[in-house]
Amino acid sequence: QVQLVESGGGTVQPGGSLRLSCAASGFTTSSYCMGWFRQTPGRELEGVAVVRENRPAYRATVTGRFTISQDHAKNTLYLQMNTLKVEDTGVYYCVADRVCQGWDFSKYNFWGQGTQVTVSV
Repeated sequence: QVQLVESGGGTVQPGGSLRLSCAASGFTTSSYCMGWFRQTPGRELEGVAVVRENRPAYRATVTGRFTISQDHAKNTLYLQMNTLKVEDTGVYYCVADRVCQGWDFSKYNFWGQGTQVTVSV
């Protein structure tokens, strides 16, 4: 069965960096659309970045700071987050689906359990 396991969250100061990982099993990452969503305090679940066939797409607020990538040999998805801001604080979820669903979280069939990212002075 499909399983997504995130790791790499933690607490960092503003301006710092973190790299999230999502280990996938039960499917081949090269044949799926994968991405990252986040639940930030007081806001709805929102898409951060998605990638399919090495073509990434980013939310405007993270463009230039976050980079999504995949290592198909390891069946793993990554999110490199640089120049982190307090407003990036939240729970980050790895998602996957056979078809890219854009920023509509309700249409992604597979989700990880989430990893907490806290950006604080």
